[in-house]
This record gives sequence, C-alpha cells and structure tokens, in this order.
Amino acid sequence: MIKDIMVHLDGSAEDEIRLAYAEIIASTWSVHLTAIFTNRLPDLAVATPVDGGAAMMQMLSEWQSQAQQEGDAICGRLAERLARIAERSELRRIDETVDNMVSAVERQARCTDLFVTTRPYPESGGLTWGRLVEAVLFGSGRALLLLPPGYPPRGAAQTVLVAWNDSHAAARAMRESLSFIEKATRTVVLVVDPKPDSDPGSLVRGYLARYGTNVGVVCAESRNRRISQVIADQAHRVSADLIVMGGYGHARLRERVFGGATLEMLTTSEYPILMAH
Repeated sequence: MIKDIMVHLDGSAEDEIRLAYAEIIASTWSVHLTAIFTNRLPDLAVATPVDGGAAMMQMLSEWQSQAQQEGDAICGRLAERLARIAERSELRRIDETVDNMVSAVERQARCTDLFVTTRPYPESGGLTWGRLVEAVLFGSGRALLLLPPGYPPRGAAQTVLVAWNDSHAAARAMRESLSFIEKATRTVVLVVDPKPDSDPGSLVRGYLARYGTNVGVVCAESRNRRISQVIADQAHRVSADLIVMGGYGHARLRERVFGGATLEMLTTSEYPILMAH
C-alpha cells in the first residue's frame, strides 16, 4: 500500500501536470505528499575563468543571487498549490548546482514509496533531468512514476500493462505497482518473444489474480521491431493507462548505452511508466 509519495518540481510548466497526477494518487490512497523543488544554481567554480577578475566574480555572484530570488517566488506559488492538493503535504527545497542537486534528490527519494517526475526529453534540458532520473532509478531503491511531457491526467489507472521478461527488475516493478493493479479494472501481462513450448506469464497471472484484478496474458513476436515499439503498440491496443516495466543496465542515460528498451521507453513513451530496478 502506498503511504508516501514524492513529486519532483522545478518551476516549469510540467509542475502542474506532475502535481495533478500526484493529487490523483493522494486522493486515491490518502497518502502523505512531499514535493521536492529543485532550484538550479549556476556553478561558479565552472563558470569562473582562472584569471577571472573582481568584476567577473561580482557578475557570477549576482547570477546566483538572482537564481535564489527566482526560486523564492516559485516556491511561494508551489506552496499555495500544494496546500490545495493534500491535507498531509510538505514542500522541500534544494538550491544547488546540478551535481549536488542530483545526489541530494537521490538521497531524499530513498525515504518515500514512489517518486513522481516527468520522463526525460530533449527539450526539457534532458541532460540534467536524465541524470536525475538515472540517479533515483539506480540509486534510491525506489520506484519511479514517469509522466510523458504534457500528459493530461485522466484519473486513477483502469488498465495496467505489465511488460514481463521474467527478470529481477521486472519482478520489482510489478511488486511496486501492486497498489495500482489492485485499483485497476484490468491488467494485461505482455511477454515479448516467448520461448517455444513454454507457458509464458502463467505464474504472473496467478500471482496478480490474488490481488483481485482481471488478468490477461498477451504474447507478441518482435519480428525485427524494437522491444520498446512492441510495448508501445500493445499499450495502444489495450488503451493502457499505465505501463509497468523494469529498468535495466547501469550505464548513464546521456551515454545512450542503457538497455535499449529502457532508454527508448524513458525518452519516447506516450504513456505513464512505473519503473523499478
């Protein structure tokens, strides 16, 4: 059962989408909602030239002060919005450079049940938020709920698609999604390229059925398609509200050598994804 969720806010237009989705979760399970506002500061150590004079140092200091003041204004607006969402809520703020910010968010995420954020995408400054997603996925030990940019909240998930490949990561993601599966009207287990003469998904179907959900198993052949495309096609076919899948690999998002399906789903999915490693 979900008792505590954390939603990432950064002062962008995506904040309202994340908060709206967090509001749905908070009202469905009556959870404690923690909003973590990341206010990015300029890295003076990187920006300052070796021979930088007093004038340069003054300008850089003013940039940092301006960033903090802008953060104050955003934080005030977010606090008002948060107060309207959930009775049990709090707003935390991190004013840091990128490297320190990412590690701070990773630590904070270890003490929550679910971390809600937007999936990385190029026009979002994907390098920064890709690093943040990577850090929370692989370093926090918690599940992430990743929302497509601009995704309109549609209420609690009614159809859940579980991408199953009989791995540790897939099992963890399935376990972390049980609160959503219990509330859903239908769960579809997708097995891609099953082994011949096997009964793919039978153990998963039996397990999930004990949580009171209507479970079906679908087997699909990739036929030279990317795994991410197979998952996306099936999500469209069943009108999924949520995709559940494991996050694979340890390489950094920015190096683009992740485990193909993980990276592609993280950066292209049109559906919310609950992911765990």
